[in-house]
Amino acid sequence: MTNIVLALLQTAQVAPEESGQSGDLLSPNGGLMFWTLVTFVILFIILAKLVFPKITAAVEAREKALEEAIEGAKRDREAAARALADQQQQIEAARNEAQKIIAEGRQVGEKVRAQMIEETHAQQQQMLERARREIEQEKERAINEMRREAVELAIAGASKVIEQNLDDQANRKIVETFLSSIPAGGANRG
Repeated sequence: MTNIVLALLQTAQVAPEESGQSGDLLSPNGGLMFWTLVTFVILFIILAKLVFPKITAAVEAREKALEEAIEGAKRDREAAARALADQQQQIEAARNEAQKIIAEGRQVGEKVRAQMIEETHAQQQQMLERARREIEQEKERAINEMRREAVELAIAGASKVIEQNLDDQANRKIVETFLSSIPAGGANRG
């Protein structure tokens, strides 16, 4: 290999005019090729030692950052899906609870309504009973009042007929006894 390099160096030192070659760019020139190759190798070594590791590290860092971002996005998407599922479960549970509360409210409302109707009927019955008792009491009072008036009228009529005034107490007692012996229905018919 050293022989080749030396041969190339010797040919590179010969000027193109001396070798009889023209300075045509398309014609091969060994010296130019050698120095181009040497420059390329030196530049490649410098780039390989200094620049390529930094570029490779930057690309790897970027790739790693992208992979982490993708993984983070996947985790976020999974977390969002779990949160959405949890929210949907909570909404469904709340909906079921609301349905249950509504049903219980209806039942309680129906019970209260039935109880109120029952209480109203009981109050109506009490009012009717009270009214019947009051009517009966008023009827009794009216009958007693009518009897008293009838006794008064009978005594007044009898005193006029007899033209003699007997003892008021005795007369009253006789008429009351007579009137009480008459049934109430018989007094109404006459």
